[in-house]
Amino acid sequence: MLSKIKRIHFVGIGGIGMSGIAELLYHQNFSISGSDLSESTNIDRLNKLNIDISIGHNKNNISSAEIVVYSDAIPKSNVELIEAERRNIQCYSRGAIISQLAKLKSSSVGISGTHGKTTTTSMIGSILKDSNLDPTIIVGGVVKSINSNSVLGRGDTFVVEADEYNRTFLQLSPTIAVINNIDFEHIDCYKSLEDLKGAFIQFANSVPFYGMVSICKDSKNAASIIPLIDKPVVTYGIESDDVDFKAINIVHQDGTIAFELVYKDRSYPFEMSVPGSYNILNALAAISVCKTMGLKIEDISSSLKSFSGVKRRFDVKIHSEDLTIIDDYAHHPVEVSSVIKAVKDNWDRRLLVVFQPHLFSRTKQFFKEFALSLSDADVIFITEIFGSREKLDNSINSEKITTYLQKLNHRNTLNITTDTLLDEVKKYYEKGDIILTIGAGNIWRYADKLSESMT
Repeated sequence: MLSKIKRIHFVGIGGIGMSGIAELLYHQNFSISGSDLSESTNIDRLNKLNIDISIGHNKNNISSAEIVVYSDAIPKSNVELIEAERRNIQCYSRGAIISQLAKLKSSSVGISGTHGKTTTTSMIGSILKDSNLDPTIIVGGVVKSINSNSVLGRGDTFVVEADEYNRTFLQLSPTIAVINNIDFEHIDCYKSLEDLKGAFIQFANSVPFYGMVSICKDSKNAASIIPLIDKPVVTYGIESDDVDFKAINIVHQDGTIAFELVYKDRSYPFEMSVPGSYNILNALAAISVCKTMGLKIEDISSSLKSFSGVKRRFDVKIHSEDLTIIDDYAHHPVEVSSVIKAVKDNWDRRLLVVFQPHLFSRTKQFFKEFALSLSDADVIFITEIFGSREKLDNSINSEKITTYLQKLNHRNTLNITTDTLLDEVKKYYEKGDIILTIGAGNIWRYADKLSESMT
C-alpha cells in the first residue's frame, strides 16, 4: 500500500455491507475500529478478528481514526460524523469507499437490480473462485461456502453488489454491469419509477466502451431502458424469446432446479440446489457475465451445481416430511411473491407464512401489493412493522395488510407480535406443514427459535 493511512473507523459497522468492507480492509492490514447501535451476527464475526467495536455512538469512538466510513443508514446528525467534521477527518460513504477499492483491480463486475443482487453477486464470485481467478468479492449477504460477505483475492477482478439505494451504485464505473430487474423501490430516494430507471441508465452507461451490460429482458422495466444504453448489451431470460441466454425445460423438485441453457443455438444442462425461477434468472445473469469473461459453459455449470446459496436467501433451516422451516430476506412484494411461488412449485404441502414488514414508508406504499403477494399462502401471520432506519410513523401499521387480505377473501390471516409469534405459529401448525419466515428485519431470529423449539 502506498498510503500512510492505517486507522479506519466504521460508523454502522454491523451492517451487512459495511461489515464486509471492514473485514476486507482488515485483511489488507489496516487498523479497523467501528461502532453500531446493537450487537449482531456480523459484529460477532468481526469481534472474532479482534476488531475494536463499540456498541453505541460516541464522539470518543473516533479518537484515533484517520478516515471515517459511514453507512448510508447513518444520519448526518450522528455524533461521530459531527466530531469527524470538527476534526477535519476525511469521511467516505460506503459507496464511495467501495468505488475506491474497485480501483485496486483492473476489472470490476457490478451487479444491480431491485431484486437478486446478493445471490447473483455470490454466484459470479463463486464461479470465478472455482475457476481459480481468485476474485475480490463484496456482497450484501453471507455466502454459505465461505461463511463471509467478503473475500480478498489476488486476481484482477473485483465483484461487488451495486446497490441503487441512495444512488450509491452511481459511484461505481464497472467493467461489466448487470441489471437483474427494475421495480419501483426506495421511495425515500426516488420520486418515481422513471426517476429510478434514469439512475439505472446512468449506471449502465458508466461502463467503458470495451465493457458489457447484461440485462434481464423478462423484467419489462429493465428491458425498456435497453435502447437508451450506449454500451454493448447482452440479454437473458426465461419468458423472453429474443435473448442471448435463455432457460428452457425447467423442472422444480424438492428444492432443486434443473434446466437447459440455450446459447447460440446450442443446449447445455444445468442443475442447482437453490430453488425458484428467480434463481434461474440470477444464474442466467451469472452465466452471461462469466461467459463474457471467457469461461467455458461446462465449467460454469459445474460451479453452479455446487453453489450452496446465501444465508437468509431461501435458507432451509429444517427439512423433513413432518416439518420444513425456511427463512428468506424478501422485503418487496415482487420478492415475497417469488419466494412463495418457489415453495409452491417444489412442494404440495400446506404453507404457513410469517411476514415481518420492513420500513414504514415501504409498507405505506405497498400494503395492497404485499397482501396480493402473500395471498397464495394457506395461513398468514403478520407481525408489527420493523422500522429499521426510519422513525415511527403512526399513520401506517401492519393491520393495513391484513385488512386488504380480508377484502381478497383470505380467511386465515392473523396479526401477531414477535413476542407471541412462537406460540401462535405452534398453535396453527399441523404435521407436514412448511413454515416460511419472510422479511429484512430480525425475523430470522424467530426462524431459528422455531427451529430450536419444534424439533
